[in-house]
Amino acid sequence: MESSNMPLLPLLLLCLAIATSGLPLVSHPASQQTCEPVKVPDNQNAWIRVREMPKGCWTSYTTKDSKEVHILSLHFLPGASTMFELNMTTAKPMHLIITTASEQAIYFLTNANEDVSLYVANNSNIMFHGSKGNVHRKALPTDNEALVRWATEEFGGVTSFTTIQNPTSIASTGREGTRLLPTGSNNCTLQNEWHSLKHYLTFKSNIPSSIKSCSNQPLNSHTEKELYIVNIPEDVSIRYVSVHVISERQISLFLRGPNGTTWSIHDPQHTSLCSNNVIMLAATNTMHTIPPVVAITTDSADAVQKKAMDHFKASTITSYSEIRTEGTMVTLVLGNKDHTPVTETAPTETTPSPPSPPQMPLIMQLYTSPDYRSPLDLNAKVQSDKRIYAEISGRMLGEIVLTIKVINCSVHSKGSCPVVRDIPFRSEMCFSTMCPNSARVSFSLELLQDLASTSWDLECSVKLCFREKCGDGGRVKKNLEVTQTYIPPPREEEDTGWSISGLMVMGLEATQPDPRCSFLFLHPVLLASPFWFLCNGKVM
Repeated sequence: MESSNMPLLPLLLLCLAIATSGLPLVSHPASQQTCEPVKVPDNQNAWIRVREMPKGCWTSYTTKDSKEVHILSLHFLPGASTMFELNMTTAKPMHLIITTASEQAIYFLTNANEDVSLYVANNSNIMFHGSKGNVHRKALPTDNEALVRWATEEFGGVTSFTTIQNPTSIASTGREGTRLLPTGSNNCTLQNEWHSLKHYLTFKSNIPSSIKSCSNQPLNSHTEKELYIVNIPEDVSIRYVSVHVISERQISLFLRGPNGTTWSIHDPQHTSLCSNNVIMLAATNTMHTIPPVVAITTDSADAVQKKAMDHFKASTITSYSEIRTEGTMVTLVLGNKDHTPVTETAPTETTPSPPSPPQMPLIMQLYTSPDYRSPLDLNAKVQSDKRIYAEISGRMLGEIVLTIKVINCSVHSKGSCPVVRDIPFRSEMCFSTMCPNSARVSFSLELLQDLASTSWDLECSVKLCFREKCGDGGRVKKNLEVTQTYIPPPREEEDTGWSISGLMVMGLEATQPDPRCSFLFLHPVLLASPFWFLCNGKVM
């Protein structure tokens, strides 16, 4: 009997050693727990923001009589309200084409100025109420591409095409509807876009929740690594996802989607990635492709969460999200910058700086007047005694509203002997509806008056702020040609109303009979000036 029990002893000792060593018998972490996703209002929470990228275009086209041509494609989901307000009282002169595939009656409470011409289809169920303006009914195509071709034939081109889902109000901001930076072509080519970049239009929509999310990690936890899981169910049509990570912590990112989905990751600093799809890394102006590294066909929330925790050896989930939208492209912003950055371990004693947030492409446009209606021509020269006005704007990250704050500005001369001068600026008031994602400032060029150079680079550094948290936004530069304005030296006026200050006056005996008269003339440098005759203290 004793000999029969001996083979069990080594096995028991091995099990005891494994148990006391803290090594798991299975790959799952001991405290692994999943969470149950719930709907997220407004498609955003503390960890994730989701925005669709509908079809649209934006050009710099205007007609020969300086009118813009805009197309609004309205989509209404079943059960959505089809009554909304259209306010175009401050709009620039335009042709506004409105189309919808909805079979329900749509009611517009309309208020438009006389320079706005409205176009709808002959058989359209759109009903206008209020100030209707100029309403024209035409035989409009129902296909988007065909509608763009019709508008191009009718008006010569299209300024913009914008798709809006479940709108409750649409209004003009009063700004020009042309694109700030022309792309070189005025052809309207429909592609997925961030329509909130269009500064001439503001709208509100009643968008149903397209995201479910959950977390089993406290919001203010101090974990060194965060695990984000994004799951696109198999029956969803999304095939392209643009991801921006703004957390300053170390991130583990698990991305699961149907076959054929592509994930584009921007500035993936401090991020570990894993996906069953192709990942495109956009960093430092280069693009890298990562093939799928895991195989998971199920879209079950529980299975996807466990797969992610197993892969990254995690015990908690910072954020799990399921995305369901109608479009094929979406933008995600992941992370919470309210966290304290995690210090990386390094072989040296120096502590690495936290990663910078993704840079926003910035644009500076100069104007000659405070109403910001007269852009400064690229080849125009500005008098040094004039004030110039600048608007700095930029593209949002995934349609998250970022506030631009101008920190400082300077001018850099061009030439072999560069000169740099800080230039004071004054912030110009502008309401958010007029200046979304932009800031306005003005400059005086008086400090350039006495400098020899006439060609300068005007450069400003900005900060980007989100929910009162600000980070470096980079710098934006604009060429500036300046011409010196002649300013005559000040002269001291005497009571007589004429000046002799600074002049060398010489008296010569006059030939006139009256000895009280003397002939005075100016300093030889100014001999071209008229002569002065003084008699008895009076000008003659």
